[in-house]
Amino acid sequence: MFCLFTANIYCLSINIYYVCDIIKHLTGMSKTNNFVFKGLHIVAWLIFVGLSIEAGGLLVNFFFSLYNPEFVQNLYQKLDLSEMYKESKLVFFGVYSFIIIISILKAFLFYIVIMLMHKMDLTKPFNSFVARQILQLSYFTLSIGLLSHIARQLTKSLKHQGFVTDNLNQFWADSQAFILMGAVVYIIAIIFKKGVDIQNENDLTV
Repeated sequence: MFCLFTANIYCLSINIYYVCDIIKHLTGMSKTNNFVFKGLHIVAWLIFVGLSIEAGGLLVNFFFSLYNPEFVQNLYQKLDLSEMYKESKLVFFGVYSFIIIISILKAFLFYIVIMLMHKMDLTKPFNSFVARQILQLSYFTLSIGLLSHIARQLTKSLKHQGFVTDNLNQFWADSQAFILMGAVVYIIAIIFKKGVDIQNENDLTV
């Protein structure tokens, strides 16, 4: 699945970048870090576009599943849950709600990343805006991970009840990775917030 590889690699890369930014202040390697930053910004846009297309495709798939299920095989993802719909409409809407919400959250997560990278001042990275945005990133990442984990457990129980759920694993196979990455980003957000508080105290003292 598109987001399984790209999301994990990008989250890892953005964490590495913030470490590099701290090193920059110690070593003066500003040109290298600016190049890395621009590269990550481009990657963020590519991932955002890909995830937006995926979310839009799943929404279209959902409506066709309701009104013209025969056409689903020609659509993006080819996610056919018509048998589930026939057996239980409640299960169908519940499962599809998880799929769509998670896909939209992933796209919005990278929208926040893009806004952060667009407005962040590399010469003064420790400010309240950056701290807030990184904290938001941690919340969204953790939410995606937790929702994916819940959906994963739900589909496992549905499988025991006779529902076919093998084609759904792709949508939440990376749940543990998102939970772990959310915890890492949250720690970075707390560090940034503390750095901003210390910087503001120093400015007031001066």
